[in-house]
Parts: sequence; C-alpha cells; structure tokens
Amino acid sequence: MTDRRSSLAPPAGPWWRNGAVVAVAFALCLLGGALRVDDTVTPPPLTAYLLAAVSSGLLPARHRAPVATVIATTVCGMLVAPMGLLSSPLMVAPTAISAYSLAVRAERRVALAALLPAAALLVAVPPFFETDFSWADTSRLATVAATPLVAAVFGRSTRHRRAYLTIMEERARRAEESRDEEARRRVAGERLRIARELHDLVAHQITLANAQATVAAHLFATRPEQARTSLDELVGTTRHALDELRATVGLLRQPEDTADTSALTEPAPGLSQVPELLSTFRRAGLAVSMHEDGTARPLPPAIDLTAYRVIQEALTNVTKHAATGGAEVRLVWDRDHVTITVTDDGGGARKAQERPPGYGLIGMRERAAAVGGTLVAGARPEGGFRVSTRLPLPTASKTARRSDGATDGEGR
Repeated sequence: MTDRRSSLAPPAGPWWRNGAVVAVAFALCLLGGALRVDDTVTPPPLTAYLLAAVSSGLLPARHRAPVATVIATTVCGMLVAPMGLLSSPLMVAPTAISAYSLAVRAERRVALAALLPAAALLVAVPPFFETDFSWADTSRLATVAATPLVAAVFGRSTRHRRAYLTIMEERARRAEESRDEEARRRVAGERLRIARELHDLVAHQITLANAQATVAAHLFATRPEQARTSLDELVGTTRHALDELRATVGLLRQPEDTADTSALTEPAPGLSQVPELLSTFRRAGLAVSMHEDGTARPLPPAIDLTAYRVIQEALTNVTKHAATGGAEVRLVWDRDHVTITVTDDGGGARKAQERPPGYGLIGMRERAAAVGGTLVAGARPEGGFRVSTRLPLPTASKTARRSDGATDGEGR
C-alpha cells in the first residue's frame, strides 16, 4: 500500500524548474544586499553575492531533505547582519522558499518544530550587529520573522489542496471500478439468464422431437399409421422449437429502447399451462400424471414462470435420462409455500442413454434461488429420481389486493 503522506508531495520536477527557483532566490538576495538602513540603494557587495549564492544553492535539496534545508538557509539568514548587510525579507527569500517546501511535505508538528525556532533566530541576531539599532527597526525584523511563517501557511494550504484532490481522485477511481464491476456483474447475470432461457425453450422441444422420432422409427415397420402420427407431431414440435428460438434471438437483437416487443414473445408461461405441457410429453410416449393438494393461489409472474420451468426441465430430464416410461408431478399448497415434486420410478422397458452432464439442474437451482426458493434433486432410495422445489407464496394481503384488481383468478 502506498504511503498517503508521500502521495501528497509531488516529485522534484524538471531541472529547469529548480533552476528558475534558484535564480529567483539569488536575484532577491542580491536586491536585498543592495538595500541600506537609510533606504538608499548601492551596488551589492561581494559578501552579498557570496551569501546569495550559498543560500540559493541549497534550495535544490529542499525536496529530499526539507528540514535540513530550512536549517541551512536559516543559518545563512543569521549571517546577514554579521556580514554587514541589512536584514530584510529579501535576504531570507531562500528560507521562505524552503519553509514552503517543508510545510508541503512534512506533518504540522515537524514544520512547527523547525520553523518557529528559525523565525526566532532570524530576529535574535541582527540587534547585536546593526549599528544604531532602534525600536523603529522592530517592524522590519518582525517582517523578516513573518516571511518564512507566511510561506509555510501557503505551503500548508497547498498540502491540504493536494490532499483533497488526492481523495477526490481516489473516490473517482473507486467509483469507476465499482461501475465496471457492476457492469461486469450485470453482463454475467444477463448471460446466465439468456443461457437458462435458451436451454428451457429449446432443449425441451428438441428432447420431445427426439422422443417422437424414436417412437416413429420403432413403429414404422409394424404400425405405419401410428408412425405417421408421430411424424406429424414431430413436425409440429420442431416448428414450435424454431418459432421459440427465432422469437428469443429476435428479442435479444432489439435495441434497449424498443418499445414494442409483443410481436416477438408470447406471455410467459405459468402453472396454468402445465396441463398442455403434460400433454406434449404424453404424446411423446411418457406416461405422466399430476396430483395437487391444497388450495391453489395466484403466483407472481416470476414465481409462476419458475414453477413451470422446473416442471418442464424435470420432465425433459426424465425423457432424456431415465429408463422409465412414467413420471409423476405433485403440487402441495400450504400457507407460505408451494412445493413441486417431479419423480420417476426408474422402471420401464426403455434403456437409459448415457449422456454427459448438462446444465438442467444448475439452471433449475438458479431459478429457484432467484425467487427466494430452494431446490433439491437426487436419486430415490426405492429407485428412480426426484426433483423437489419449494417456492414462496405471496402473503394473504398481497393476494387480496391482486384479487381486487381483477387481474388474476382465484384458482388454476
């Protein structure tokens, strides 16, 4: 993890920037060396050039060692009066620049520990070396002491601004990452939804077509009329599968802002269409029965679709994998849940086909979990296979409101 304090301080910058800072500090020191106590200006002496060169030459080190640079430039500022020069804010310009850099890079307590003694030393030495020192010169020395402190205030303000910008950039980065993660999550969820829909819509029809073709081939030589009937049903099944596939793909190709999608899809199926579903399996040769216990209640569309798809996929798996000619569908309604169980006895004359594992059970579990339900599947001890899902029912108050709206019936 990157140190937050180091991220607040920018790098030293290009060489020309440091050169410009050194040149400005050198010029200010020379200008201060030309001033005299009587407010006259004379050419700066050699000592002014020497002091300006030394103090300004220390400034490139302010990025790597800000505290040491403040101490060194302060010592140079203390030598102004002993070298016969007028102590003024211009002569302590290098100290002010190093104080600014220290305030930007160091913590407050470190900056105060270095700058307060430096300001005090800058005003403590001149009274002992300037001739005819009077209280009138006090304001000038107060300005000298305030110069690095004011520079430090500006440095501290810059530090706070950089810290604020760093926080804002971090928040923006995290927000962008969150948006990207949410987009990826939605894409993954949409891919799973499409996969489930295509599996449930197409695999069911293909399985029925395969069963009908098997029946037709078996009866072709001995019972041609029944074989013709199976072939006619096979044509209808494949046509229906193509229609559903075309509708699903057509819906996926539509722009998001398309308003009219009614021409592409039919209303989502539900438990009211289970009898028709069972008829298609019976025509394919599967003897399937249905039993219902309790009072049926209207279901929300999502739960209604989930219940239908679970029954459809469970019976499809029986047709594909089970060595049996019969299955049972049982619905048990209680106060808070409806339990749907699809079982087969594992008997019959047909031989189970060896197939690689598919995604039917995975899709059923995902559908049940998406509406707050659970699904279990496995072999029965007495033989055969069982798929059982428990789906939540709406509360009585919601059911009453739905009934008052005259949009749903009381039973199925």
